Amino acid sequence: MIMSSYAETYRRSLEKPEEFWAEAAEAIEWERRWDRVLDDTRPPFYRWFAGARLNTCWNALDRHVAAGHGERLALIWDSPVTDQVVRFTYRDLRDRTARFAGVLAGLGVKTGDRVLIYMPMVPEAAIAMLACARIGAIHSVVFGGFASHELATRIDDAKPVAIVSASCGVEINRVIPYKPLLDAAIEEARSKPKACVILQRPMCRAEMVAGRDHDWQELDAKAPPVDCVPLAATDPLYILYTSGTTGVPKGVVRDNGGHAVALHWSMRHVYGMEPGEAYWAASDIGWAVGHSYTVYAPLLYGCTSIMYEGKPVGTPDAGAFWRVIAEHDVRVLFTAPTAFRAIRQQDPDGKWPRKS
Repeated sequence: MIMSSYAETYRRSLEKPEEFWAEAAEAIEWERRWDRVLDDTRPPFYRWFAGARLNTCWNALDRHVAAGHGERLALIWDSPVTDQVVRFTYRDLRDRTARFAGVLAGLGVKTGDRVLIYMPMVPEAAIAMLACARIGAIHSVVFGGFASHELATRIDDAKPVAIVSASCGVEINRVIPYKPLLDAAIEEARSKPKACVILQRPMCRAEMVAGRDHDWQELDAKAPPVDCVPLAATDPLYILYTSGTTGVPKGVVRDNGGHAVALHWSMRHVYGMEPGEAYWAASDIGWAVGHSYTVYAPLLYGCTSIMYEGKPVGTPDAGAFWRVIAEHDVRVLFTAPTAFRAIRQQDPDGKWPRKS
């Protein structure tokens, strides 16, 4: 029965793509509906939902609050490396995002500008992404593990007007200062940002460059909240770079409309989720999975997303994943096989799940 349903869905998507995706798009709130579901007049440059207008941040946060679900959990940040668990309702996350969008707007960031995000797995990273989406700025998240040269390469290509970063990342047994890496990258890059916003973490305070660097908490405390800006469905949402292992990193651009529709659809039809359930994509937001299934898809669908600052093993042991699943009632886990290989290497007999 399941295979039959899958085969029929797959067939419809191929034979009648416009009808199929128009039906899926009904789950998204549009400021203006599309003129064409699929504009295929310039193959291979296909455009989805041409003529439509929407805002991805509105669909991920504001509309759930407007529908009466403001107290539903939107994000749970679980950080064994700092011994913290912080929960955000949809209202909390909407308000924090609207305020940080005000921070960006106050620094002169406008619709169409690029904002580079170089942060560890902290809630503020997701907030920065959503704040960019809120005002139509195009975010480009760079994996926090990249060194200065890799970061400089991406700065030169994206040419961000602003960079959002943190003073440090935290590993199992060490603190990694981010700010010196960012300073060195900006020094190397030909393109210079006008402003940097730095989240000062208590375990490592960053030195600030006068006139360029701004303290996240200080700006956030006085910034007015900003409303969502309607954007064309074909406007870019983000740029995400390939690893660069086979040459110069390539920037992959995702637009707003097709991205929102496909991710919302996948939460039910691929992962079997229901709104309000907890979903955990154990991937860094510097990678595609972290973008799609830590930040956007769960929030678009009204789920609770787990954001984890830790490792499969060593934080503190091979039972870390099972602890998170049990503690937060996770319905679906999306992770790489590498994580399970690391867990199995330390727990070959599968004893840790029975301890959780």
